[in-house]
Amino acid sequence: MFLRRTWAEIDLDALIENFRAIRAACSSGLMAVVKADAYGHGAAVIAPILQSEGAEWFAVSNLQEAIDLRASGVDRPILVLGYTPPEAAPLLSEYGISQALFDFDYAAALSLEADAQSLSIPVHLKLDTGMGRIGFDCRTDELLGLADAFSAAELPGLRLEGAFKHFAAADRSGDPGGDFTENQYRHFIAATSAIRAKGYAGILCHCCNSAGLMLEKDKQLDLCRPGIILYGLSPDADLEPNLPLKPVMAFKSVVSMVKDVPKGTSLSYGRTFIAPDNMRIATVSAGYADGFFRLLSNCGEVLVHDARARIVGRICMDQFLIDVTSIPGVARGDEVTLFGPGLSADEQAGRIGTISYELVCAVSKRVPRVYLRGGKIVSK
Repeated sequence: MFLRRTWAEIDLDALIENFRAIRAACSSGLMAVVKADAYGHGAAVIAPILQSEGAEWFAVSNLQEAIDLRASGVDRPILVLGYTPPEAAPLLSEYGISQALFDFDYAAALSLEADAQSLSIPVHLKLDTGMGRIGFDCRTDELLGLADAFSAAELPGLRLEGAFKHFAAADRSGDPGGDFTENQYRHFIAATSAIRAKGYAGILCHCCNSAGLMLEKDKQLDLCRPGIILYGLSPDADLEPNLPLKPVMAFKSVVSMVKDVPKGTSLSYGRTFIAPDNMRIATVSAGYADGFFRLLSNCGEVLVHDARARIVGRICMDQFLIDVTSIPGVARGDEVTLFGPGLSADEQAGRIGTISYELVCAVSKRVPRVYLRGGKIVSK
């Protein structure tokens, strides 16, 4: 049963249109990034649709996400981008999951577990060309980590399938001229050329994330890894999308109560808002436990009756207050848009110094995802 309290509407038509636009702009295969429950959109529904649309690969953060994809019917190759405990090697093998290798010690530990059980784990070498998180060090012309990468690739129980890197600033934030991105790419090509020359000519090489796919069309290689753009959002609020993207998620709630308050009334915790005049106040049935950030207290806006209403007072765990003094006819049960058409996730995120990625990923598990086709609910 769908309780109309707080929910996230997921527009599957928009998802499909985004994927098709991305496919048309991409000369390589596509590895759809569906980590973090498909950026909060619900991977069990999203990934099978992308598979039916032709996604060749999927990328996730961890092994549990990969296993969950298999349970949802995904049978295409899946790459775990992050850490999997070496003792989970049997699960990688059982579910046919590819694993990122990022240093020799980790590769050796995974190899030990795999070889002891006569397993063959497909692996991709993660090369660090400037992101600085995990990966064999290929940040300079010396490619200092390449020797360890070679050694890792030769370990028993592991089967080298690919090599990848991640752009740190392909959206041009922090790299307006693109020089850092060019250096990252140059080092990656040097490293992967050396790996192929070592006898691994058939490996899959991939480096383009969403921003890379949009802005670095000469760098698409064997696979591209679109993430945020699948969901209709830009990699950076200041980057004008060059694809016809449509936001897939709208975060909504309802009004539970409307009341008039006299001048001087304090509202919500800490009395951070005192009514400067007589006001009409509506209570909204959402809060930070639903993933609506408390930082939006006294600065955010929402939409009700297609008009903007200011958030007043502190956002609570399950409720918050809005000023509807100038919006006639607001009543209990009226729909409120927290972000969505007319009030983008980028705009809402910008108010509190964060990014749209965080807003969509933060929508909590207690918020039902309601899936739409042709504007009508198809599953929930």
